[in-house]
Formats: sequence, structure tokens, C-alpha cells
Amino acid sequence: MNRNFQPYIKPEQNIPELTCKAIVLGLLLSIILAGANAYLGLFAGMTVSASIPAAVISMAILRFFKNHTILENNIVQTAASAGESLAAGVIFTFPALVLMKYWVGFNYWETTLIAACGGVLGVLFTIPLRKALIVDEGLKFPEGVATAEVLKSGEEGGKAAKYLALAAISGALFKFFETGGKIWYGTLDKAALLGNKAYLYFGMNLSPALVAVGYIIGLNVSTLVFAGGVISWWIAIPLYVGFNGNPDGLDPVSLGYGIWSTKIRYLGVGAMIIGGVWAVLNIRNSLVVVCKQGVQSFKQGKQNLQNTLRTELDTPMSWIIIGIGAMIVPIFFIYLREIHQVPITAFMVIIMVILGFLFSAVAGYMAGLVGSSNNPVSGITIATVLTASLFLLFFLGNTDAGKGAAAAILIGAVICCAAAIAGDNMQDLKSGHILGATPKKQQIAQTLGVIAGAFVMAPVLTLLYTAYGFGPKTPEHPDSLVAPQATLMQSVAEGVFQGNLPWNFISIGIAIGAVVILFDRYLKNKNSNFRAPVLAVAIGIYLPFELSSAIMLGGVLAWIIHRYQKKQSHGDAAKKSSDQAGLLFASGLITGEALIGIFLAIPIAMTGRGDVFAIVTEPLGSWPGVVLLLAICVWLVSLAKKAYRQTK
Repeated sequence: MNRNFQPYIKPEQNIPELTCKAIVLGLLLSIILAGANAYLGLFAGMTVSASIPAAVISMAILRFFKNHTILENNIVQTAASAGESLAAGVIFTFPALVLMKYWVGFNYWETTLIAACGGVLGVLFTIPLRKALIVDEGLKFPEGVATAEVLKSGEEGGKAAKYLALAAISGALFKFFETGGKIWYGTLDKAALLGNKAYLYFGMNLSPALVAVGYIIGLNVSTLVFAGGVISWWIAIPLYVGFNGNPDGLDPVSLGYGIWSTKIRYLGVGAMIIGGVWAVLNIRNSLVVVCKQGVQSFKQGKQNLQNTLRTELDTPMSWIIIGIGAMIVPIFFIYLREIHQVPITAFMVIIMVILGFLFSAVAGYMAGLVGSSNNPVSGITIATVLTASLFLLFFLGNTDAGKGAAAAILIGAVICCAAAIAGDNMQDLKSGHILGATPKKQQIAQTLGVIAGAFVMAPVLTLLYTAYGFGPKTPEHPDSLVAPQATLMQSVAEGVFQGNLPWNFISIGIAIGAVVILFDRYLKNKNSNFRAPVLAVAIGIYLPFELSSAIMLGGVLAWIIHRYQKKQSHGDAAKKSSDQAGLLFASGLITGEALIGIFLAIPIAMTGRGDVFAIVTEPLGSWPGVVLLLAICVWLVSLAKKAYRQTK
């Protein structure tokens, strides 16, 4: 703990914070970013923090008001980022219920209530941990610190917003002409069989949003995701073909995807299982400390308002306890509606609350270490779904495997939403801690943002499912959204109840994960700047190679810019300006592509045709997309370099 720390706004200063205009703008952005991130997560299997784009948009819009403050901008980004984080919790789990044919669609109130209750629980579970994680532990919370720095440099909001807008327009146009206009193919992939035994493959999704994801997460994590793809597509699949050949005579691309979807992706399941367990074990001591402090905070009850600084005021413990109880009630009845057995439903709720608090604490702690964009929420959810499946198998047996698997997914859905929001809440509270915000007001804004995002999740999911479909691409759905995490949850839950999980591949995946963990420990002992978090590799193993390679391209762009900065050495101010310009441009590419994807889904869903906006009868191939994507990459690098040169 830094006892000399002073927030940007002093505790004795009372300036406007939780105002009507801040709340309204925050909720609108929460809704928009929730939809955009839902599309991105279903498409790429990864989501990124929206705190910085929301902060920039807030600064640009609130400039038009006569009176606005930095703490109002902080409230806006707090509420807005809640919708983005909730989307991650929703799209990692809910589509699994449709993919397993348990749901025929996304029931509005059921989806909304589960998402809202899970998200609000994530906020409530982490409130008692704020002081322990942010003040006492002094964790970095890198994205929270970055957001605070962006807000402190708010006088540049207009220029920063321009980067965001230009990129959003570019990403939107690219997506429109590719998916809507059908001018070029969205994927470049080539495969070859040599003697029906040797298999070669390369593919890349021509998506600015994926490149932007790689740019934001940086070269280190991008390399690990790509390494996971290499393990699957350049090692495991060729080995499988070498031993088994191509008995069905499939074309090379279809052969590779068939082996990956039915066999090799379970390597990723195994790696994610050990990654989720390792995430808990790795922070067990700190987790015990923060849990004890959380319990102590509950026991203390009401705060002494007269002796508590404004910057240390949290939501009262009585509100937290009442809120947790209120959230459990609708969840209980939703579970009861699915299971129809009160004792088992009660057990499900108890498991959900215990695991929910535990994994929310883990997610909050991990956000402090690696940021919310890199938070291993998918690993946490896999551990939850697997644990819940085994418990329910013991109680229900496998006589109704579909119902048992769905029940496990429903438990995972609540906990996934809670964990995703927990990491985001702690990140936003870190920003507030630096700026001198009132924690209680941020916690209210976060809760409101969760509820606003929850109300649009069902329509967005329905729209995307109707227009594109989820899961592997098919002739009926050539632009299907892969939904990798959701298909993973489906595989684990159904596999436990049906007894057909390919444990041999899962076991090999666990062994691969263990090797990665040992390698990461070696790097840590060497004080290496390069680290190897196992879940990044696991995600790469599980993703189609075309996504991993595009993400890697973005990581390379980030490395090019950082190398340029190092050679020029103009100082921290120039580096910060360059990083902000690149980050905002990348965020704009993601936002534009995601929003136009949702926009295109509306007429596709209404007409049932994917060629509503088709400009040509037959795509020209992949080359137009390759050329335009390279142009966007050059633009991104040039813009970041220019921002660096202009700030000396």
C-alpha cells in the first residue's frame, strides 16, 4: 500500500459525479457496447475492454455541456463498460443451450433475468474486496490505470474521438462490403495433402476487428494464442492424418476442420481445465486474505460516515446482503422451472453462490494482474460447468442427460456473468481510486450498466442467431459465428452426462497445459518480460487457426510500433500519445465491424437471405480483402507513429 498516494480529485472536494447526463450517456453506451462485444465474442472467442473507448466518447460528448467533470466521465465509462463485460458472460454460455437443442431460442425474460442477476451478483460480491485488492494489495489493474490516464488527459478528447470515429467507419465499411456486398471471401485458407498422409494448412480471417484484438492484447499474448493454433493445426492435425489418413476422401480444408472439431479441439478443453484450476491455486494465499477481509467488512456492517473519507465510501453492507438475497430468488425459480425438483434446485443455488463468490474474487484478482481483457473468465466457467456437471450427474444420474447438461450450463451462465462483471468492476474502481471518485457512486453506476446491458442481450442473441447461426460453418450458414466458448461449454456438459468425452485428448491437453505452466514458471524465475499464461495458449488450441493467425498479425503490428518508439526515444509523453492513438484506432475497428455486423443481421433475419445487399453474384476471391486489410494495417502503424512524432 502506498501511503503517500494522493488521488487526482481530493477527498474533501465534492464535484458533480453521478449526474443525470452521466447516467443516461453511460446506459446508452452500455447497450451499444454490449451488442458490439456480443458479436465480437461470438465471432472471435475473445472480448476486449471498452473502458477507454467509452471514456473517449464520454469526453467528446460531455464537452457540449456547459458544466462537466472528470468524475462524470468516469461514471460514464463505468456504466458503459458493464454492458461490454456482461456480453462476455452471456455469449460464453447462453448459446450453448441453443446449440444443444435444449432451447429453441432465447427466451427474453429468462435470458434477461439470468444475465442481470449474474452481473449484479458480480458487482455485489466484489464490493467487500475493493479495499483489499485495490488499496491494500496494490495490484496494477493495467486497464484501470490506462483509463484513468486517458481521463486525466481529457483536453485531448476531441482528437482522440477522431481516431475512434475514423477507424469505426473503416471497420464498418470493410465488414459491409465483405459480408453484405459479398465482394470478397472473408477467409483466406489453403490446405494440401501430400501422399494422403502429410497435411499442410494455413488460413487467416480477413477481419480488421481480429487484427485489432491482437494489437490491443499485444505481441506476448498474441504469440501464445498463435502458438496454440500451431499446436492444433501444424502439429496435432498432421499427426492425426499421418496415423489415420483420409478414409472418407474429403478435400484438405474440410478434412482439417473435421478432425479439429471432433477431436483436436478437446486438447484445448484439457488445457483450459488445468488453466482454470491453476488460476485458482496460483492465487490461493491472496484469495484467502481478501476473503477474510471481505468477511470482516460484512461483520463491521454500517460505515462510520463521519470518519470515512468520500473516496472510501462503499455501498453499505446491509444493501449488499439484501441485494444478494434479491438476486438469488429469481435464479432459484428459473432453475426450478428447468429441473422441477426443489432439493436439487436448492443445491444448485447453493453451489452457484459459493462458486460465484469464489470465482468473482478470482476474476477480480486476475484483472488486477493482467487486466479484464486478458482475464481467464472462460477457464473459470469451464471449471464451473465441469464441477456442476459432475455434481448433477451424481444427483440426477444420466437418465435425462439433456436436462442435466442444461442445468450445468445455467449454473455456469450466472457465474460467468458474475466473474466477467467482477473483473470489470474492480478495474473501474481502480480508475476511480486514482481519480478520486466515490466508490459507492461507481458501484451504483456499474449496477445500472449491468441492468441496461441485460435488457438487450436476448434480442441481440436472437438477431445474430437467426441471421448468421452459431457453431461450425455450414452451407445453410456460411457466415456462422463460431461461438467457440459456448460450443466448448456444450461439449463439456454433454460429454459428462453422455459419457463420451474424449478423455484421451483432454488428458493430452492437460499435459500440454502443464508443460506451458512449467514454462511460464521458468520465465518468471528468469524475470523474463515474456510470460506464458496457459489460458492464452488454450484459447489458441481451441480457436480455428484462421482466427489465431489474424490475432497474431495484430500483435506483430503492436511490436512494430513499440520497436519504433524504443528507437526514437522521445520520452514517456510521446509513447503515451502513440499508445493511446493506436489503442483508440484499434478499438474503433472492433466497434465499427461489430456494429455493422449487427446492422446487417436485421435484414438477413427478416428476409432469411444472406445476400440481401450482395453487389456481385460471385465473390472476386480473397485478394480484395487481403489488399484492404493490409492497407488498414499500414494506416494503423502510420497513425501511431505520427502521434509519437508529434509529441516530443
